[in-house]
Amino acid sequence: MAKLMSVHHLALTVTDVDRSVPWYVRVLDLEEVIRREEPDTGLRKVVLRSAGDEFSVVLVQHADTGRRGFDERRTGLDHVAFRVQTTTELAEWECRLAEFGVSYLPAAPSRTFEGSQVVVFRDPDGIQLEIWADPEL
Repeated sequence: MAKLMSVHHLALTVTDVDRSVPWYVRVLDLEEVIRREEPDTGLRKVVLRSAGDEFSVVLVQHADTGRRGFDERRTGLDHVAFRVQTTTELAEWECRLAEFGVSYLPAAPSRTFEGSQVVVFRDPDGIQLEIWADPEL
């Protein structure tokens, strides 16, 4: 059996794609490549790609947005972590988050992966996002 190679895309449910798409494009430097709306169901999807097509993030807005806000303590998604190569790049991301007024926790040692550093922040719906730098060898 063939082994899994990587994650193809990550789909996140958001309350308002019109609010979230510009945030993900501006803050995470993703590019909008596909937008699909289904008027009969109210479903809206936007596919965003990273530079170099390494991965995609799909933002999905369902017709029923009356649900409670994101809470990583409920069953389902806990958080999403993106990786950078070095702690210098991680520091550059901290500057970028500050530039766009995004609240974040400064780089700190990971409690999960020894030697890694992580910056933690949230998107407009409160979904926890992280940027990681593994130990430099």
